[in-house]
Amino acid sequence: MGKKLCKIVHTIKVLVAEMNAFGFTPMQEAPASKQWRNTDSIIIDPEKDIVNRSRNKQKKKIVNILVDQASDRDLIVLPIVGMGGLGKTTFAQLVYNDPEIKVYFQLQRWCCVSDDFDIAKIASNICQTNEMDREKALQNLQKELGGKRCFVVFDDVWNEDADKWEKLKTCLKHGAKGSAILMTTRKLKVAHIMKMCIDDSHNLGKLHKVFLKEILENRAFCLQKPNDVEPELSEVVELILDRCVGSPLASKAFGSMLSIKTSMKEWRDILTRSNTCNEDTLHVLKLSYDDLPSHLKQCFAFCAVFPKDYEIDVEILIQLWMAHDLIPLKKGELLERVGREIFD
Repeated sequence: MGKKLCKIVHTIKVLVAEMNAFGFTPMQEAPASKQWRNTDSIIIDPEKDIVNRSRNKQKKKIVNILVDQASDRDLIVLPIVGMGGLGKTTFAQLVYNDPEIKVYFQLQRWCCVSDDFDIAKIASNICQTNEMDREKALQNLQKELGGKRCFVVFDDVWNEDADKWEKLKTCLKHGAKGSAILMTTRKLKVAHIMKMCIDDSHNLGKLHKVFLKEILENRAFCLQKPNDVEPELSEVVELILDRCVGSPLASKAFGSMLSIKTSMKEWRDILTRSNTCNEDTLHVLKLSYDDLPSHLKQCFAFCAVFPKDYEIDVEILIQLWMAHDLIPLKKGELLERVGREIFD
């Protein structure tokens, strides 16, 4: 226990030191308003073809449940459960954009919920309005869904308050027979609270190693021609895959780190440092963060001043980086251009 406490204290000291280095000060309270993302239903993942192939059977299973079993039910809620980094959001996007879904359902909506399960905001998001009065928002929701076969995705749900869900569910039932809710969550308890009529939640399993390798190599060797890849590097890839714990996010992080390394020594260094990674994808992301140059660390860490799920305007973000002197000067280049390079 003593060793664990010392390790925790050391970690806190490192975080405080980084916070002080970046000039951050603790916020007393979160900003009063959030800007909701209009939609997350569009897949912008560069490896979307790989992901589509890797999850195709699972996607077909979910689509069949939603289309076939939903036809004789008033409303079903199907939870997608899995640890962070498995690609639950991307999987839900694949289902949302499936041609069968688009034909079968008359109304489709995507809601990023996260930890702020505000009934009025969720209802307004589905109706695509800005109504903040809960009763009016719920009335609008009933009218919006009335008589239509609806498909709504609730992404990244953390709510464990059954009462909130029951109030929202009452309005969601105003959709026509065959309406369905697909929701993603890390927590099995949330799935149990929300699911209706379907006996089991769908547990999104770890991605097969074959597809993890495709994702990792797609990024790691993006600057090289296939015939130029050294056999030794491919051997290191095989070893690093074991650290990915079935997570496509971890595979992307490792691939991005390796893409800017030019020597076997650097690759083996990443392999050695990855020994500390366990089942938690955050350890891999921390490794990726530690590997960034100091100015990129500061620019990345600055984004923490925005609330979770806040839609950040790129140009405003770059201006803020400039105002805080986080963008390094490059001879003959405008700071705005350098800022765009950092963001991209």
